[in-house]
Amino acid sequence: MTKVIVAGAAGRMGQRISYMVNQNPDLTLSAAFEMEGNPCLGKDIGEIAGFGTCGVHVSAGLESVIDQGDVIIDFTFHTATMEFVKIAAAHKRAMVIGTTGLSADNLSFLKDTADGSFPCVQAPNMAVGVNVLFKLVEKTAAVLGSGYDVEIIEAHHRMKKDAPSGTALKLGEMAANALGRDLAEVGVFERNGVIGERTDTEIGIQTIRAGDIVGEHTVYFAGAGERLEITHRAHSRDNFAGGAALAAAWVTGRDNGLYTMFDVLGLTDF
Repeated sequence: MTKVIVAGAAGRMGQRISYMVNQNPDLTLSAAFEMEGNPCLGKDIGEIAGFGTCGVHVSAGLESVIDQGDVIIDFTFHTATMEFVKIAAAHKRAMVIGTTGLSADNLSFLKDTADGSFPCVQAPNMAVGVNVLFKLVEKTAAVLGSGYDVEIIEAHHRMKKDAPSGTALKLGEMAANALGRDLAEVGVFERNGVIGERTDTEIGIQTIRAGDIVGEHTVYFAGAGERLEITHRAHSRDNFAGGAALAAAWVTGRDNGLYTMFDVLGLTDF
């Protein structure tokens, strides 16, 4: 049985991850932690997350619980995540990282560290449906080619801190790679004023932040006389949390290195 440590356990995602780990027959929720000063410190995570007393109390900091688990699930904030990576590497603990907003430097450091020290699954979105969406967008872009304009619209709740979402950026990268483009060069993230005609190669990614939207992503392939739309709508955070639980069960015991949800779901060659 794989023992799981949940980072940011008292937050919205942390609570749902704790719940889904508790429901997974291959996993044991062994520890949960938060930052120093969090009002939930010392409380039972099961009571906080609404699935009943489970005997796991929220501790202060990863180092206080690092010896209690085999794998750490982290959906917190990029600066915190990078510190957790260093601790996980020092203790040779596996990780599942769903944190968004990681920079190119963050990802490079993560890859180098994982390659040398521990197995890690990192993905901007761990929902099974979204990872199928990634592959569908890649295949669609490759089939339709440059005759279709690619536009992406993403919507999330008003409290989300980063924009565009990591999922939208990944969708843009999948489409760009299939078309032989570099999203860093062709991505357009804002349009305002007299902008002129759209270029043939640009990929637009636009952001909505409102209310309590869990997460919605639509990719438009617009050609002459027709438009294809591929949409994923998340109705609850359990889709992301459930994927993270699957990844935690999968990654433990793997060789050191950085993996994705494509590896977990067997979609690498799809």
